[in-house]
Amino acid sequence: MMAAMGTTHDITAGDASGDTDHDLGTRTAFRTCPLCEAGCGLEITVKRSAAGVDQVTRIRGDRDDVFSKGFLCPKGSTLKQLHDDPDRLRRPLVKRGGVHVEVEWAEAWAEVERGLLGVIERHGRESIGVYIGNPNAHNLAGMTYGRTVMHSLGTRSIFSASTVDQMPRQVAAAYVFGGGATVPVPDLDRTDHLVILGANPYASNGSLCTAPDFPGRIEAIRARGGKLVVVDPRRSRTAEEADEWLAIRPGTDALLLASMVQVIAAEGLVRIPAHLVGLVRGLDGVLAACASFTPESVAAATGLAPEVIRRSARELVAADRAAVYGRIGTTTTEFGTTASWLVDVVNLVAGNLDVVGGSMFATPVASRPPKPGAGPGFKVGRGHSRVRSFPEVMGEYPAAAMAEEITTPGAGQLRAMVTIAGNPVLSTPNADQLDAALGELEFMVSVDIYLNETTRHADVILPSPSALQKGHYDMLLLQFAVRNVANYSPPVLPLEDGQPDEWEILAKLALIAQGRGADADVSGLDDLVIAGIVGSAVRDEHSAVFGRDPQELLASLSKDGRRGPERLLDMALQTGPFGAAFGVGHADGASLDLLLEHPHGVDFGALVPRLPEVLQTPSGQVELDHPVLMADLERLAAAVPELTQRDLVLVGRRHLRSNNSWMHNIEVLVKGKPRCTLHVHPDDAVRLGLVDGGHARVTSRVGSLDAPVEVTDSVRPGVVSLPHGWGHSMPDTRMRVARERAGVNSNVLADHEAMDPLSGTSVLNGIPVEIVAV
Repeated sequence: MMAAMGTTHDITAGDASGDTDHDLGTRTAFRTCPLCEAGCGLEITVKRSAAGVDQVTRIRGDRDDVFSKGFLCPKGSTLKQLHDDPDRLRRPLVKRGGVHVEVEWAEAWAEVERGLLGVIERHGRESIGVYIGNPNAHNLAGMTYGRTVMHSLGTRSIFSASTVDQMPRQVAAAYVFGGGATVPVPDLDRTDHLVILGANPYASNGSLCTAPDFPGRIEAIRARGGKLVVVDPRRSRTAEEADEWLAIRPGTDALLLASMVQVIAAEGLVRIPAHLVGLVRGLDGVLAACASFTPESVAAATGLAPEVIRRSARELVAADRAAVYGRIGTTTTEFGTTASWLVDVVNLVAGNLDVVGGSMFATPVASRPPKPGAGPGFKVGRGHSRVRSFPEVMGEYPAAAMAEEITTPGAGQLRAMVTIAGNPVLSTPNADQLDAALGELEFMVSVDIYLNETTRHADVILPSPSALQKGHYDMLLLQFAVRNVANYSPPVLPLEDGQPDEWEILAKLALIAQGRGADADVSGLDDLVIAGIVGSAVRDEHSAVFGRDPQELLASLSKDGRRGPERLLDMALQTGPFGAAFGVGHADGASLDLLLEHPHGVDFGALVPRLPEVLQTPSGQVELDHPVLMADLERLAAAVPELTQRDLVLVGRRHLRSNNSWMHNIEVLVKGKPRCTLHVHPDDAVRLGLVDGGHARVTSRVGSLDAPVEVTDSVRPGVVSLPHGWGHSMPDTRMRVARERAGVNSNVLADHEAMDPLSGTSVLNGIPVEIVAV
């Protein structure tokens, strides 16, 4: 039996079959797919050749996985192709005379020490910048040792994919609930009415909403008589499956949500969940601030008729169990944080926050339970960027500011960059500007599996193992899961001779940054990290291991020679809300051993109401009326005329067989009809003189590109769409398949000066453009 917060629940686990031998030399391994947030279970057949080499012969969905139950998208089945890709780097590369050459690890580390410490000696630690790419969120080594690298470098110039992605959602949640990971997610399996804004789960599953087979869960809502409403400028694959598609104008989701709040309040439909009465601060003030956003006042800007907005609000309240879910289309706009906040406001006033079937908080298995009582709350601005004085947000600065921090002279100018599993040249605004800036650096080191558009600037590239050679647990993403589950995957294939594990690469990089030298032993740093975590836990009176002997716990964590991320993971599981606590916690509680015994995962149950427990705000309440968010409603209201008058605007789009920029080198995923096309509505095509199959020149304030035209009514008039992550035509890369289907880089058009000021997140949807036929 398992218990969470004093409540007893049944534990559901897959059988303990592990790797199994079918016949001589053939076995089946089970693991979790690391390519996106869905976390689908994989069943992998491995055959040993006559030469004693293990080879993957088949990958399919694990039908016994407790979370995904056999579902798998096309990307997950290509981990074999990714592992076998001849372009995937297996040895370090060092740039000699402008050309990358393969070297041994010792030489690569010596070059890192020479280059990195040389820049630090000449210019100081603030001259080093770090960019953390999206794959780190799906990576056990990156989640456990990436921060060690940043701390060891001693710089505040941290950038990541978060500010071209989800940061507004986390900032809004942090202001209201007190923590950046305290993000409510739709209770998909029990809701009867789901409103999706700016997301396309049929192409990308969830985002900050971990849910394998999101499409199947949507279909189950409809099968039990529920309704799906999709709000999107495009008739996406998800919109095609919806009961209703609301073709909103890009960048106006916050207006729609504020108007829905106005309707609910004006018609006396507010229904706060009973257990939240008295726990919400400032509700009346928020309702008053939204009073001016009537459906009539926002109709022209949103492109939605007043009667449609009113009906949508009424239906949301009338449904027994409903949830509003907003994602990338809402966060990558100039009002991303405010839109994310208003998602929570709508869920609250419609009676759907922290209730079954509504918008709920996960109980992550590998996480420390929140301390009782009020918390420190959330603030930004512990530092500011050097050139335009952007405030720090959650420990980082806007990715759109990287180029200017490199090219602008003066104290603190970035002279070196460390990139970890990222390709910002294809994924951040004004891409040409950043590409040129990286060429001005004195030194750059990248941890990456490809020589791509960004790493071509690196003086040293340190290749990590393939996904099949690494252990895996979704430390970050299971914090946003629609069920409380846990899956650990040991490596399926062994490391190549001489190949360090990924955590060892990051640890060595950290030691060099500390000045310990290229020959420093990573095991010592590993011991220090785990000892620090254990020591902190035994001193914390709220910890499950308070007062315990740290040496006893360290000995347990290190049994069987266990090291690296696995020790850190075991500690998080043992001391988490379902943890075994090293023998004194829950019977059969969470531990790494438990997950190893259950390779199909362990299901700790459905989401449960968690307010006020999860709150870490200074007041101990849901701070709905945080001054930063309230003030931004004035900016939103002032923007209505400009949003109404916009002509053509560009939005992005995703595809089921694409994953940002780095899966385009897999033939099976990119073959067929070209997907990097400019979608244009037929009415706009006639107006602009464009023809299907022809070409158009798209120009924004900062850039221009030519793209093939695809005329389609899947976009509303006034909106054009290009997919994200393409543009593989740059020289000096080694991605043959991607180069053959290069496409164009939509971020050439994204403006580095356009962003959501509350989070520093770039505007990638709703970019004003001009278009002419080529």
